[in-house]
Amino acid sequence: MMRGMGNMQNMMKQMKKMQAQMTAEQAALNETTFTGTAPDDMVKVTVSGEKKVQDITINPAAVDPDDVDMLQDLVLAAVNDALAQVDAKTQSTMGKYTKGLQ
Repeated sequence: MMRGMGNMQNMMKQMKKMQAQMTAEQAALNETTFTGTAPDDMVKVTVSGEKKVQDITINPAAVDPDDVDMLQDLVLAAVNDALAQVDAKTQSTMGKYTKGLQ
């Protein structure tokens, strides 16, 4: 056997182990839920780690037929808050695997 083959096999084992860890962590992240809120908790939006909206709760006080624009803004704020949480968690969880990669 040529010198270096052991190193190559060792490196392949390490890569497979890291890939399994990445897959497990991604699956756990996908199962996690994130709740974004608008100011004063007027609107709450729950999304999965896969960025799928699972629930929207609207405080009745936020419903003003004469100001639908405000309600739309509250929903957008809550959705964007939840998605930002998913992005932050994804970066903190999965970022360690992509450090140094372009």
